[in-house]
Amino acid sequence: MLRSFFQKAASSFLISLLVFLSFLSPAYTQLPSRGLCAHRGAMATHPENTLPAFREAVRLGVAMIELDVRMTADSHLVVLHDETVDRTTDGTGRLSEMTFAAVRQLDAGSWKDPAFAGTLIPTLEEALSVIPENIRINVHVKEGPAVSRKVAETILRHHKEKQAFIACDTASAAAVRLLSHRILICNMERRANTKDYVDLTLQEKSDFIQFFKTPADDTLRAYCRRLKAQGIRINYYRGDNAAEVKKLWSLGVDFVLVNDPAAILKKLE
Repeated sequence: MLRSFFQKAASSFLISLLVFLSFLSPAYTQLPSRGLCAHRGAMATHPENTLPAFREAVRLGVAMIELDVRMTADSHLVVLHDETVDRTTDGTGRLSEMTFAAVRQLDAGSWKDPAFAGTLIPTLEEALSVIPENIRINVHVKEGPAVSRKVAETILRHHKEKQAFIACDTASAAAVRLLSHRILICNMERRANTKDYVDLTLQEKSDFIQFFKTPADDTLRAYCRRLKAQGIRINYYRGDNAAEVKKLWSLGVDFVLVNDPAAILKKLE
């Protein structure tokens, strides 16, 4: 009887311990394996690369959001596609020559629609904070190893390394890997010959590749098979309508970058 008592007590303790540990361990979030990537957020209807565009993409339920990161003169990471602020704000000048304080004085929404007046150029941290953990984040860095490393540090600091990856060139990828192998990489060191681009991606053991209007369908299908055999996920820029998206999925593409996710999702439904 005493032995039975201790066995029950031990079993009860073990169950309680497992329940306690389950509260300590973060829940696993399943990330999508295929879907639409909102290029610069929902850029067809909202000012690109801004928090309203990212929030709208989240609301629509996309699988991935793509954004572009650059650095100010005083080393702040902000989300902007162009080298200058001329096209998407009410200001002028090269971002790399502007302080963060100056950048935050700009209106990045009115050019799209007066309803977005007062929208700011967001920081990378702000962008990461509005994207939930069940959406992949495609962080495109165009400014080389130093900026890529700083981006990687930000991703790690915010515990986004499972969902976010850095799309960059070979030199930047090497710098990021020296910092941490936990950061996912999309090879953007494109070659004039698509086969060479695929070969380089396989050689570098990248986590993602991003095709840009590759040739014939059969060729793309063959590339996708080679890449997937090595566990590499496949992005494609871009799909302009639902028919193109469905065709790309059928060929093996995982994530299709689109400018108007709302319109395409409506057709897909």
